[in-house]
Amino acid sequence: MTTDTTRDTPPEPAAAADAPRTSGPTPHTAGFSGAPGTADRRRWFALAIVMTAAFMDLVDVTIVNIAIPSIQRDAGASFSQIQWITAGYALAFAAGLITGGRLGDIHGRKRLFLVGIGGFTLASALCGFAANPDMLVASRILQGGMAAMMVPQVLSIVHATFPAHERGKVFGLFGAIVGLGAVSGPLLGALLTEWNLLGLEWRPIFLINLPVGVAALLLGGRFITESRAPRALRLDLVGVGLVTLGLLMLLYPLTRGRELGWPLWGYGSMAGAFVVFAVLVAYERRKAARDGSPLVELSLFRVKSFAAGIAVQTVFGVALGVFFLVWTLYMQIGLGWSALRAGLTGVPFSIAVSVAAGMSVQKLVPRFGRKVLQAGALTMGAGVLLYIWESGRYGLHIASWQMALPLVVMGAGMGLIVAPLTDAVLSEVPREHAGSASGLINTVQQMGNALGLGLVSVVFFGVIGDRPAPAQVGPAFVHAFRHALVYVVAVMGVIFVLMSALPRRPAQHMEGAGEEQAAPGTPERERALVG
Repeated sequence: MTTDTTRDTPPEPAAAADAPRTSGPTPHTAGFSGAPGTADRRRWFALAIVMTAAFMDLVDVTIVNIAIPSIQRDAGASFSQIQWITAGYALAFAAGLITGGRLGDIHGRKRLFLVGIGGFTLASALCGFAANPDMLVASRILQGGMAAMMVPQVLSIVHATFPAHERGKVFGLFGAIVGLGAVSGPLLGALLTEWNLLGLEWRPIFLINLPVGVAALLLGGRFITESRAPRALRLDLVGVGLVTLGLLMLLYPLTRGRELGWPLWGYGSMAGAFVVFAVLVAYERRKAARDGSPLVELSLFRVKSFAAGIAVQTVFGVALGVFFLVWTLYMQIGLGWSALRAGLTGVPFSIAVSVAAGMSVQKLVPRFGRKVLQAGALTMGAGVLLYIWESGRYGLHIASWQMALPLVVMGAGMGLIVAPLTDAVLSEVPREHAGSASGLINTVQQMGNALGLGLVSVVFFGVIGDRPAPAQVGPAFVHAFRHALVYVVAVMGVIFVLMSALPRRPAQHMEGAGEEQAAPGTPERERALVG
């Protein structure tokens, strides 16, 4: 098992003085000692472990939705409890992401990853064995909080473990995992619920995490190398409080707004959230000047690629939040399809995302730069337009195979975006702030999704009306689906424009070149910003 570097370790050479503390000599071996072949195998094992954890989280976000009818029937959950089974996870996850990333910088990313995945596995067991709906809600909130400890460490460990010239390949794999997880959740949930293993109804959707989590915990302790910020940091408790308060004030009304009839206090809460965020920025600026240990590293926003990427991530989250929810409702309620058929229909989308994600980073982005991401936005928008046309033409009689073409086009567009975008956001971030940056990326994605879900209440449910007659449910859902997708097309246009602020060329390749060409005495932090 690897060991943490301590303050008693002999001084490192000047070239690595500003590098993150790891259990080894150079950033190119990612802190592994021994033969180069052994080091290479160990870090790829570590990558497989953290990617598995990321996949668990992505699946868990979507797997519950498909099993909601079974949970409501078997556990006797009320409508409000059903809302909190999904919303409680999202709120705890979003509120804890930045804090989780900073804790990894302070106490070690490996340590926080293991704490997070251990807690996530325990919470999954509590969900699976929940005695009543209230226990299930509480366990889901715990699960979201543990995911907030685990998920930011994934990109941070990748950033600290792999040299710049290899991160393109790694983020290509990450993009493929994102695409696979996006659709695997509903499909896996449908299968587990329909099979009713051992008469457990919906419970296997949570219990399936147990063997995977235990294996990741044991193997992670052996293969993942510890890394943390190069200088001692302290947790900014005031910053934690302000971030949590601001996010809850924004996300809670968006999550519950439609159910509660969009009360006036909800709008007041969302407006007040921006005041809290303004106070947070002012406080973090003073905190950074006073002791150099803020929760949110505001200096990151001076890195153009990071600031532009964060904006794109937020708006992209809005598009995904709108599409995936209305798509599920359209198929299962509007068209009356079973959960299994709906899940299988999404398989072409998942395959297209995975293939395009791998190609974008390894083949296309090194040659064409940000034009690949912009082409992805246009391709995904074209796929949505094709879906609108087919839905209008075939109406309630549309078949799964007829949806394959627009889904493949949309998936290809999404794959061209997700992997290189993550790389573009993180590639120029100093390694000591990798955890904070990763937390911010995941937080804005969740905020974007929440904003998209709030928009669904207006552009989808608003079109359907309160209580359509049974005979009108299908046509109403088809019409509302097409109406909502028009907004998705508009959002993809905004993303295309925002992408013009991203670097023209892939930063990771210039960064890798810089590492090779930099003088031996160049500090690691300066090397990380070459290009």
